[in-house]
Amino acid sequence: MYRFLLTPRWLGYLALALVAAAVMVLLGNWQHGRYELRKDVNHRIDVTGTATPVPLDTVVAPGGSTGTPGPGPGATTEWTRVTVSGRYDQANIVLVRGRTVDNKVGFEIVTPLRLPDGSAVLVDLGWVPQPPGGGAYTQPVVPPIPSGQVTVTGAVKLSESRGTAVDRAEGKLETRRISVPKLAAELPYPVRGAFVQLDTQVPAADAGFAAIPPDYENDWLNLGYSVQWWLFAAMTLVAFGWAARREARGPRKPDDTPRADDTPQADAVPQGGAAP
Repeated sequence: MYRFLLTPRWLGYLALALVAAAVMVLLGNWQHGRYELRKDVNHRIDVTGTATPVPLDTVVAPGGSTGTPGPGPGATTEWTRVTVSGRYDQANIVLVRGRTVDNKVGFEIVTPLRLPDGSAVLVDLGWVPQPPGGGAYTQPVVPPIPSGQVTVTGAVKLSESRGTAVDRAEGKLETRRISVPKLAAELPYPVRGAFVQLDTQVPAADAGFAAIPPDYENDWLNLGYSVQWWLFAAMTLVAFGWAARREARGPRKPDDTPRADDTPQADAVPQGGAAP
């Protein structure tokens, strides 16, 4: 009944269905891997606020040279809570424009923290609003930054990709992304290969800096895509099975079963007489 499946035509259909299903399964596995990675990032964000901070050197190693940042940490170290002490370099404040907090556009203020070994780590102090009536390039009023020794506690953040140009205007560096290599090229000392997003500081940071909310990953989107691809793979195989079953049953024949109104009727007998 199913010998037709061994014909070249149906073997081709089967191969096509199997290849398509295999590709969809692989795509589903890839999306599930992305889900696991993003789920791990969200977990690290959740625990960073209560985790015991570790010294910066244990996560972001020293190294590099003037103009070239040190080695960056691995992706799994992002959001690790660290602590480090030093002095802010107020001569090289960085304004990162076009940053949004609570649906308001403003600037993130990044300042190099000079360390005892002569290097520096970039510290994202927080967000300030865009000046009223000002444009994207209108510099904001930067709240006071301590000039003495400070101890910073915060989360390690990796250098942002797609780094844009760094300009200097009115004594401050301006950029669109916190690209450690781009900013390191503008500073006169070695810079660590990641930056720190400030959580707490001793002495306390100025109240004019707004805390930057964590950027959670949309892991459920990847989970939905993975399930979708796996369902498509199953549907492909089911569709092949349905087509094969229909082929095996052959073309549908007309229903030859007599209907009630098709039953031959006896010749009508004229009234008042017998049939001839």
